[in-house]
Amino acid sequence: MKTKPYLIYLPDEAATLDFAGRFYRTLPFGCMVYLRGTLGVGKTTFVRGCLRAAGYQGKVKSPTFTLVEEYALQGRSVYHFDLYRLSDPEELEWMGMRDYLRPDALCFIEWPERGEGVLPDPDVEIHIAIEGFSRNLSVLPFSTIGCKILEGLSSVDFKRSLPPGSVDVSSAEMAAKMASLPGKSGWE
Repeated sequence: MKTKPYLIYLPDEAATLDFAGRFYRTLPFGCMVYLRGTLGVGKTTFVRGCLRAAGYQGKVKSPTFTLVEEYALQGRSVYHFDLYRLSDPEELEWMGMRDYLRPDALCFIEWPERGEGVLPDPDVEIHIAIEGFSRNLSVLPFSTIGCKILEGLSSVDFKRSLPPGSVDVSSAEMAAKMASLPGKSGWE
């Protein structure tokens, strides 16, 4: 699929939570979102922002030890997976992964490379990289649904309402920035 990624610079955690909430509003039912980045880069923070936008007010923690957390929100099931501790992709079959992939479900999957060969392809993939206390984020589509999500993110109205201090940047700028970043931790 030849579509340019959506790239954004987010100056702080508040901007990341805000952007994640706006991103959530572009997601249809039955969507699969992969989250990629080093430990502590803000993958769970991003999911927290999405869940807040859906109205969830409880604690959002990384499901590192449980592998999955389920949230029932506004007629939609949201599943947050963290596959960091998965030792074999086949473990996903044993835990009933296919049962989570329902038409009404939204799945966020951290460390999807650990489930390679068992997980279906994502609709959209988010890459988060650290730059000091800021984050560079790219959103890449992998399906027709993913392309529609990118269209929503690229709309003029969406760009006008970006979080304060956030910058929608060109592909060349972001690619250069992301390639030069060390993998230091910052947020959970």
